[in-house]
Amino acid sequence: MTLVENKFMRVHFIAIGGSAMHNLAIALKRKGDIVTGSDDEIFEPSKGRLDKEGILPTKIGWDINNIHTELDAIILGMHARIDNPELLRAQELGLKIYSYPEFVQSQVLNKKRLVVGGSHGKTTITSMLLHVMNQLNIETDFLVGALLEGFDCMVQLTDAPYMVIEGDEYLSSPIDRRPKFHWYAPDIAIISGIAWDHINVFPTFENYVDQFKIFTDKIAENGTLIYYKNDTALKGFINDVRPDINTIEYSAPNYTIEEGLTLINLDGKTYEFQIFGQHNIENMIGAKLMLNEIGVSDADFYAAMGSFKGAAKRLEKIAENSTAIAYKDFAHSPSKLKATVKAVNEQYPDRKLVACMELHTFSSLKKDFLPHYKNAMAAADIAIVYFSHDVVAHKKLDPITKEDVKAAFGTDNVVVLTDADEFVSTLKEMTWKDANLLLMSSGNFHGLDLNKFAKELLGQ
Repeated sequence: MTLVENKFMRVHFIAIGGSAMHNLAIALKRKGDIVTGSDDEIFEPSKGRLDKEGILPTKIGWDINNIHTELDAIILGMHARIDNPELLRAQELGLKIYSYPEFVQSQVLNKKRLVVGGSHGKTTITSMLLHVMNQLNIETDFLVGALLEGFDCMVQLTDAPYMVIEGDEYLSSPIDRRPKFHWYAPDIAIISGIAWDHINVFPTFENYVDQFKIFTDKIAENGTLIYYKNDTALKGFINDVRPDINTIEYSAPNYTIEEGLTLINLDGKTYEFQIFGQHNIENMIGAKLMLNEIGVSDADFYAAMGSFKGAAKRLEKIAENSTAIAYKDFAHSPSKLKATVKAVNEQYPDRKLVACMELHTFSSLKKDFLPHYKNAMAAADIAIVYFSHDVVAHKKLDPITKEDVKAAFGTDNVVVLTDADEFVSTLKEMTWKDANLLLMSSGNFHGLDLNKFAKELLGQ
């Protein structure tokens, strides 16, 4: 009996506390499966959400007694090590051990799969797809990399005919070194662009690009690939895509900005959107083309998109007064920084822009990678780059200096800070009249509550 046929399963999660893992655990519990899990550390919000669903482990740590022959599946998270005692016990018993994406793939073989790939814009495009499908009452399951407005879980598995997947290119599990998005075999795929990332896993840009080539090879027979036409790396292999795959290119149409709204004239009608920035307009067109493939008309798509406010932590407005706005964004790679800073600067040309970013990921803190940030924050009036020497040491990377970072970004507007208190005091000393604040990081600037801090700065 396959997992697809077996309606109710006994599933155990090794490393259940991870962001992706605990959401999948919740989705399976809601589907009716019997779910257990373990981890050596579980933090909020995972802890509270698992507890609410009744599947929080009763004790912290690994226990080989959790592993037994009555289990239908073991799902192994990236946080676990290859010598994890529960993993070793499962291997000894010959149990089926799935990576997160492999398990998801086993559950959605009978659905039409829409998979979003690319180095940037994945969460936003996925959010747009789900927003429009929800507005148009199109039932779909989903797997997304961030908790979206209107949803209380990042994963849903039901009997819906469609599956929308954010196709992460990071590794599947400690014992499955394939990128996650190689598992999903999309019927409809998109690649939003390729910019070198995860350099601890993909040591060269060429190796990284190869993962996207493999992704296109995995597209289902007679499937569709939608791709950003101006991406240089994509141009290098798009002509080699299998002949049975329908390829569709896209770019941003002309648009204007009036009173904070983005206006696009299409087929003689003007549509208003709350999203802004060329990269987000491009993301929207990509999402539209994907939904065109399942029968959604342009008019219905644009009408539904009018109420889309954006994905969490993607140009998310966190504070505002009459003369200033503060945004936070997940941007951390060079291409994301450049697009995000440009978007805010373009949207508010008459306001000073203070753009802050935290070097927090392995790639961003690696000395050899820093030169890729050249001119990434040139569009800001003041650019503050923060990093922690402790984080560099924790990631076991070669030390970097303020001078290294300043030289890498290459513009005079850049100030480099390494002390969290100095970062806070620097922003508090600024005047926030006719000025906007942009906070960009995959972290939180050394434990800072960004929403609360921004409200304090703007006097809310």
